[in-house]
Amino acid sequence: MIELESIIMRLAVFNVENLFDRARAFDTNNQAVLDAFGRAQALLAEPVYSAATKAQIIAEFTTLGLLRSDSNANVLLRQSKGNLLKRPKSAPPEIVANGRADWVGSLELNRAPVNHEAMLNTARVIRDLSADVLGVVEAEHRPSLGDFNADILGSPVVGGTAYRHVMLIDGNDDRGIDVGLMTGPAHPIGLMRSRVDDRRTNGSPLFSRDCPEYHITTPGGARLLVMVVHFKSKFGGNDAKSQAKRRDEAARVAALYQAHRAAGIDHIAIMGDFNDTPDSAPLAPLLAGTDLVDSFTLPVHDDGGFPGTHGNCRAGTKIDYILLSPAMAAAATASGVIRTGMRPNKGAPPWPIYPTLTRQVEAASDHAALWVDVAI
Repeated sequence: MIELESIIMRLAVFNVENLFDRARAFDTNNQAVLDAFGRAQALLAEPVYSAATKAQIIAEFTTLGLLRSDSNANVLLRQSKGNLLKRPKSAPPEIVANGRADWVGSLELNRAPVNHEAMLNTARVIRDLSADVLGVVEAEHRPSLGDFNADILGSPVVGGTAYRHVMLIDGNDDRGIDVGLMTGPAHPIGLMRSRVDDRRTNGSPLFSRDCPEYHITTPGGARLLVMVVHFKSKFGGNDAKSQAKRRDEAARVAALYQAHRAAGIDHIAIMGDFNDTPDSAPLAPLLAGTDLVDSFTLPVHDDGGFPGTHGNCRAGTKIDYILLSPAMAAAATASGVIRTGMRPNKGAPPWPIYPTLTRQVEAASDHAALWVDVAI
């Protein structure tokens, strides 16, 4: 039997924080609006609106600023057919629909364009990563990821090389923060599987976004499985409910990983924004309960002098990961971090940045990009 020669391939992951447009409520740091939006979405999906449900919808719409108009800077209520809400001049607003079937429409977060220079800096980070397989976190959808790849990354002003394969499966989050994968011509994406329909014990979606599985055959003939995740955020607080959601996500990913290993897949990488630190209880099922290796703990890793991946990258901000199965970890030849697209709010950045990054609004992301080279 002829053994194929091992070839160095680069795996990377980057939370791009949207490519072309982003919900305004994210940028205004308005957690009250985001929370009310989520609760209102759940209430509006109910088949029957009881008197209590109607009162709750009105309460959430108060926070959302929808009692006087269907639209404001942060949110939009579409009433395409039938009426959900009426606003009498001489009486308080009222919910007139008696259930979801009584009206056609939607509740949406209004979006605004991403700063143009920030978009270019995002592309520059991806250019400098020069990854063969790149996990992307917080992309709007596949068409935008494809357009960004072809028109921005591959443009003369950036000077990058567009990826041959771009895939994003629409996830559970309706705010346009999905996870996807981009690969070069030598690493075509084969079998794919979404996990959007996985459920928690209470019947709600398990993953806040998704945990798509992508099977790739490397030029060296190895069978590689890549899983991209974006766990429940701490945005607005880290209460017990938030921690329980992340723990359920981590436990499910751990179980999927163990099942794939038992099925004979040795080369596995799990990457993304886990929204928690290595010593956290929610991530324990994945980080402590499996034999996966965090790229930051590899002997060949260079953290650039900073232990974290978010914000100021100090201790306690390590929330982005590339986890490797033992076979992948043993084959790692180098590992590092790119922070040139980051600019924390206060003071001058303590690391080199792009000359085009003169203001915080021009930052590619407040997440670092991670990479690891593996000989397989």
